[in-house]
Amino acid sequence: MTRIIIFAHGLLNRPESLRSIITATDRIFCADGGAYHALALGLTPEYVIGDLDSLSPEVVHQLEIKGVKLCRYPMDKDQTDLELTLQHAIAEEPDEIVLAAALGGRLDQTLANILLLSRDEYHSTQLSLVDGGQWATLMRGPQTRIVQGQSGDILSLVPLTPLVKGVDLSGVVWPLADATLTFGSTFSISNALAERQATVTIREGKVLLVHFDKDIEEELRQ
Repeated sequence: MTRIIIFAHGLLNRPESLRSIITATDRIFCADGGAYHALALGLTPEYVIGDLDSLSPEVVHQLEIKGVKLCRYPMDKDQTDLELTLQHAIAEEPDEIVLAAALGGRLDQTLANILLLSRDEYHSTQLSLVDGGQWATLMRGPQTRIVQGQSGDILSLVPLTPLVKGVDLSGVVWPLADATLTFGSTFSISNALAERQATVTIREGKVLLVHFDKDIEEELRQ
């Protein structure tokens, strides 16, 4: 399975958690200033994409010496650096793309980055977003996903279409059977794993499946 990790230029919480899941076979792409995150983790990106206005001349030179491919775009453009980077990654036809450091900072960009996962033209690739050990994965019906974790882990489903139909959820404290979720509702927020594995199925629509362990929830409450 091929996987591309994309570093955006948002906040990178618990970087050691992200570094621990990156393998030698993962390809690293960076959206402009996301290169700072990659370099700080000892990673050399394959591509850095965007207008590069967030990078110092010294870092650009360092990347060039390392043989990193720099794809420059004008500052006046119709897409964010992250969307351009995602499009480059999609063109490589990987099995999975994971966005990191895509949250925090500007609210408009945070919301846009989350919703970016749901674009129809990206349907052929599994898209996820990771933030400090919290994982958000886009599901498009019909689809089933197995969530591995520990009893007590938090699992939420955030509807991204007006209706999400045929929702089955097992292995959790509050299971669902052939349920319908509506956009904007909090009905399916803050469920919890009842065992080490949960199964999520949706027949129609799109949801963002969010999963994180109970230890992270304790940290967030502090």
